[in-house]
Amino acid sequence: MEAKKIIYSGIQPSGVITLGNYVGAISNWLELQKSEDTQCIYSIVDMHSLTVRQDPAELRKRTLSFFAQYLACGLDPDKNIMYIQSHVSEHAELCWILNCFTYVGEASRMTQFKEKSAKHADNVNMGLMDYPILMAADILLYNTSLVPIGIDQKQHLEMARDIAARFNNIYGDVFTVPEGYIPTTGAKVMSLQDPTSKMSKSDPDENATIMLIDDNDAIRRKIKRAVTDSDSRVYLSDEKPGIKNLLTIYASCNGISLEDAEKACTDMNYGTFKTAVADSVVNVLEPIRNRYLDIVGDKEYIMKVAREGAERAKSIAFRTMRKVYKKVGFVER
Repeated sequence: MEAKKIIYSGIQPSGVITLGNYVGAISNWLELQKSEDTQCIYSIVDMHSLTVRQDPAELRKRTLSFFAQYLACGLDPDKNIMYIQSHVSEHAELCWILNCFTYVGEASRMTQFKEKSAKHADNVNMGLMDYPILMAADILLYNTSLVPIGIDQKQHLEMARDIAARFNNIYGDVFTVPEGYIPTTGAKVMSLQDPTSKMSKSDPDENATIMLIDDNDAIRRKIKRAVTDSDSRVYLSDEKPGIKNLLTIYASCNGISLEDAEKACTDMNYGTFKTAVADSVVNVLEPIRNRYLDIVGDKEYIMKVAREGAERAKSIAFRTMRKVYKKVGFVER
């Protein structure tokens, strides 16, 4: 019997989980958990968050909130392995080993390192440079076959593949060399205030982003304020990025194609159209928000799920590290 393919994905507990995250990623994860051919591993990667200064109490709060939001979306801890990264110490252990098989030139060439160094010039720490090596450890620790990635993480995945291949060339077949995974469905949702940029969970403009746990009034207000154009007709065009973005949201929330969304809305004026989009988003997010409010107050339950997920993750990670340590010459524990 062929082994299940491992799919790994991690999200930093920074900012908020957005409608864009749900449409572009989480909705696909909900389909993947129905598959008998894959084992999905989802981590809240709190260790990655330390590359910028964090308020400790706020980081803990957001980590638990993100975990609760995963559960509220319908991710099943019996079908997926769900855990908090810092609860599995093998991530840090493998990161150190991989550091010794990564060249300084490789790490310093990473586009994200250059961008974040410029953005946080007062705190250019080693964690910024080491970020993609820790990401490689996250992936390689579980013999991951497929990694869902956006364009901004493609360079990091290539580094993980290079490190895995380099290690395997020296020590034999130790790591699975991962491939990028691009879902067959899942649209890209853009900022409501700048429809030429992707909706970001760290956007400082609260009107640009719909949070997964926004209340109905906030959702309607943000969509009402969404940037459109001086025209008054609803149709698909790259010259109308604001309208195209709202059509994308409408289509995704109703499970229809962009073309069908255009047909459904073409006779609407902008006010009526925005109301229809807001209604569609509310229909999707209101049940999630209600489940979230039930779950987030039950810290004991969240920690139970996180603890059990970490134990399952650790059992895989331990086997990987045992093989890695033997290969590099460490005395067995």
